[in-house]
Amino acid sequence: MSDSSAASPSVAPYSADALAAIPPAAAVVAPSSTRVGWVGTGVMGASMAGHLLRAGYELTVTTRTRERARTLLDQGAAWADSPAEAAATSDVVFSMVGFPEDVREVLLGPRGALGGARPGAVLVDMTTSEPTLAVEVAEAAAARGVHALDAPVSGGDVGARNAALSIMVGGPAEVVEAVRPCFETMGSTVVRQGGHGAGQHTKMINQILIASTMVGITEALLYAYRSGLDIGQVLVSVSGGAAGSWSLANLAPRVVAGDFAPGFFVDHFVKDLGIALAEARRARLALPGLALANQLYVALQGQGRGRDGTQSLVHALAALSGQPFPPPPA
Repeated sequence: MSDSSAASPSVAPYSADALAAIPPAAAVVAPSSTRVGWVGTGVMGASMAGHLLRAGYELTVTTRTRERARTLLDQGAAWADSPAEAAATSDVVFSMVGFPEDVREVLLGPRGALGGARPGAVLVDMTTSEPTLAVEVAEAAAARGVHALDAPVSGGDVGARNAALSIMVGGPAEVVEAVRPCFETMGSTVVRQGGHGAGQHTKMINQILIASTMVGITEALLYAYRSGLDIGQVLVSVSGGAAGSWSLANLAPRVVAGDFAPGFFVDHFVKDLGIALAEARRARLALPGLALANQLYVALQGQGRGRDGTQSLVHALAALSGQPFPPPPA
């Protein structure tokens, strides 16, 4: 385990004794031999599961509403009525849901995947969730002879569709390597960060970086509008310079186009920022930029935009100036 994971009480190593007690994960995960379960087919989950299906994996899917899985079912996926049922026929089970309470339900609940998983199976939670919950899931899994990984992702709906996600993994190196072929169907960057919970901690860093970046991007767009500039031309200039970022390249054009459809829900982002703030308090860190971004996104929820994409932050900032978005011409 790396020194970084050892430094945090909410990142757990997988002890040699615990690992020895669990049947080994499949040495080679491959479409010809590995059955995959998938829980959750939201904005990103459906695309991610689809990559596994098209790669040739035998896929069993479950979600709250069967119709949400219709595209996958039409492409050949099997349906399960519960995560436990999906796990019963799977070697590896992925979950991609909304909130920590959803993770707890679909993995540890009465009909959760752990209840149906066989010894040696692997549970992989790709939800952005609490590091402490990742440790709890791993401990519960170990007690039943099951492996667990936390593997949150970054890249939004675009990255999910294009199999270009960054996947941040916490868990034993042997298990990460066993599952890597599945990860590589969904993402272009797959990095093991340390023990259980380390993937979630890394995702918190990702969200802290995005939070303040989005404040800067939306402030800059408001300034550009107010100055009467051609916003498209402005983006050409600043995207190619030191201010360039993924968010600027992918989300700023959506703001300009008036497209506030979710690549990632505001409600989910507020959840993430709350987790990051809680972890910061646990570590006795003052992160004022994160706290400010959180308050602005909470204000956005107050405007009824919780199901919009994170780029809709521009509306919260425009409201502070007492004008709608886009602002009237100068």
